[in-house]
Amino acid sequence: MTKSFTLIKEQQIPEINSLVQLWEHKRTGARLLSVINDDENKVFSINFRTTPKDSTGVAHILEHSVLNGSEKYPVKEPFVELLKGSLATFVNAFTFPDKTCYPVASQNEKDFYNLIDVYIDAVFNPILSEQTLMQEGWHYEIEDPSAPLKYKGVVFNEMKGAYSSPDNYLAKVIIESLFPKHIYGVDSGGNPAEITNLTYENFFAFWETYYHPSNSFIFFYGNDDPDTRLKLMDGYLKPFKKKKVKSAVPLAKPFKKPKKLEYAYLATEGEDLDKKHFLTVNWKLPDASDPVQAMSFHILTHTLIGTPASPLYKALTDSGLGEDLAGLGLESDLHEMIFSTGLKGTKARNAKKIETLIFDTLQKLVTEGIDPDTIAASINTLEFAMRENNTGGFPRGIAIMLRALSTWLYDDDAFKTLAFEAPLAEIKNRLATDSRYFEKMIQTHLLDNMHRTVIRLTPDVELAQRLEAEETLRLDSARKTMSDDDIRKHIENTQKLKIRQETPDSAEDLAKLPVLDLADLDKQARTIPIEEIQVQDSKVLYHDIFTNGIVYLDLAFDMRAMPQELLPLTEVFARALFEVGTETEDYVKLSQRIGKSTGGIYGSSVTATTQGSRESRAYLTIRGKSTMSQANEMLSILRDVLLTVKFDNKERLKQIVMEEKAGLESGLAPAGIALRTCACARSLAAQVTSTTRPRALAICLHCANSRPRLIKNGRTC
Repeated sequence: MTKSFTLIKEQQIPEINSLVQLWEHKRTGARLLSVINDDENKVFSINFRTTPKDSTGVAHILEHSVLNGSEKYPVKEPFVELLKGSLATFVNAFTFPDKTCYPVASQNEKDFYNLIDVYIDAVFNPILSEQTLMQEGWHYEIEDPSAPLKYKGVVFNEMKGAYSSPDNYLAKVIIESLFPKHIYGVDSGGNPAEITNLTYENFFAFWETYYHPSNSFIFFYGNDDPDTRLKLMDGYLKPFKKKKVKSAVPLAKPFKKPKKLEYAYLATEGEDLDKKHFLTVNWKLPDASDPVQAMSFHILTHTLIGTPASPLYKALTDSGLGEDLAGLGLESDLHEMIFSTGLKGTKARNAKKIETLIFDTLQKLVTEGIDPDTIAASINTLEFAMRENNTGGFPRGIAIMLRALSTWLYDDDAFKTLAFEAPLAEIKNRLATDSRYFEKMIQTHLLDNMHRTVIRLTPDVELAQRLEAEETLRLDSARKTMSDDDIRKHIENTQKLKIRQETPDSAEDLAKLPVLDLADLDKQARTIPIEEIQVQDSKVLYHDIFTNGIVYLDLAFDMRAMPQELLPLTEVFARALFEVGTETEDYVKLSQRIGKSTGGIYGSSVTATTQGSRESRAYLTIRGKSTMSQANEMLSILRDVLLTVKFDNKERLKQIVMEEKAGLESGLAPAGIALRTCACARSLAAQVTSTTRPRALAICLHCANSRPRLIKNGRTC
């Protein structure tokens, strides 16, 4: 099958233990990145560079729509039906401001190719009827001529929810403020006030323009046969011819001077609105074409705001001017990076003080220098994370794909971000020859950088009423232009759509979906080796598995004796253990020590039912990880914390509580279901804060700014 493809580049990349090949399909120009390794969790994704010109949400609506039936699989929700007979470890789609991704993953090879077949037909041969746009995008809903018109639609409703979250809304306006008159200056997810301007003609034209092999970036990862990948894709791509697609993402025109902007967000009565303001300072940074510079920004960001002990983070939270950090942190998924920070839960009169504090702190770091231990801790933390390459339950291949796309999508080298040894070594070398390397970055890219914005986000209890009135006015204006026949047509469309939604797929159509047979399944269940060891009065569970030289240690403390009313405070206590300091180290020094010597130590609470019993159990868990050579130091840190922690720093404890409170509040709107179903309020806060803070994905990001610390400003549906 290599006759159908041209090999552009091939490289062994030890950092990800993979042979990486970049191919180009001769007939269509489709690009294909093939990552070959022994990972059984195979990943495929077909990605398109999608560059909307307005905020009608066409890219987001299409992401929903193509997964609503195709020519080969004409069922309403093929991937939902597919999951009923699949071993998929990931099935979903992402919409970013400049790309749309359709990834799937499975450990079963037949299942993997089944998933690919369904997704390829979905993107290249979708059933995009007007009813599809009505359901997934928007439509006029009316059931009786005397009834008022209403807007309905999946994405329309999702985005109304997204705009009701101040953190989501802040992320949107930060990006748009830095990129006016640019692709990033519109909302790819869709502004509810503009979604209803999307016509079927524009909807279909967007798919016809961008969903073409010539505009695709195809990705494979794992232990399946690399030649089969090429053969498979050639079969899918053969019907198409090369087409010129204008989808390049330009660099933004630099600002001549900084801008200050103010926006209102939806607030409700009864809140202490005087303390519900946001203030962030936001910078546009260079693109990621220089891997040394890009990695340096990641290290610098961690140095500045990566932990509560980081100098800028500490200055902001110690100031008492707000409850918790706000902003994007480092945004590196776009053509040009963004750094953004500030405070939420602040007062309007504190805006100038916060802005001044940020610049004064940065200037002080440049003048007096950054503590070398802080930089060393940040470098070790990021190096450990890159070497470990632990993405948790998120397929590792998808994380690698997103790293590659940060350069590949912009017609740059896809291999740059996958190999980290050389850039990391160069950073260490620069730091050895110039101890002020990071201070100079602050001066150049933050203090002297005119391409920045200061954003004030203010609560407005009347905004919802005004938006509702504007929507009613649009509906009334639309109705005035409609004849009686138009109204009857909309009533018919509403009825037809409901019938379509309520009518089950035919058995004949469902039978077209590929499913696994018993013969396709592994007969042996996979088990994790476990050995029980008794050490004095404690039980130790030991798992003898390959961890690439990393020691993972979990300590679990039974909390059955704790009064039930105190259980919700466990998360705050667990966090405070490592953020208030010990008898010999304040929390800054303790944080530096943890960062320099381990891959991270943290505490949390775990509640679960007991197998075979109706009883529940609650544990305080402390989790740490380190290299084998650092294991003794990790144990030393744990001993010092558990035996000598100092809880007499009331100001620090108050900061932790305020940050947790702010995190919980900001997660209420996007995580309402979790709030309703979670028995322990603080357990919810753990879920919410892990998904609503800057590097997070898991459910639809348009509706709930969430992502497991992997995707930022992407929309997962």
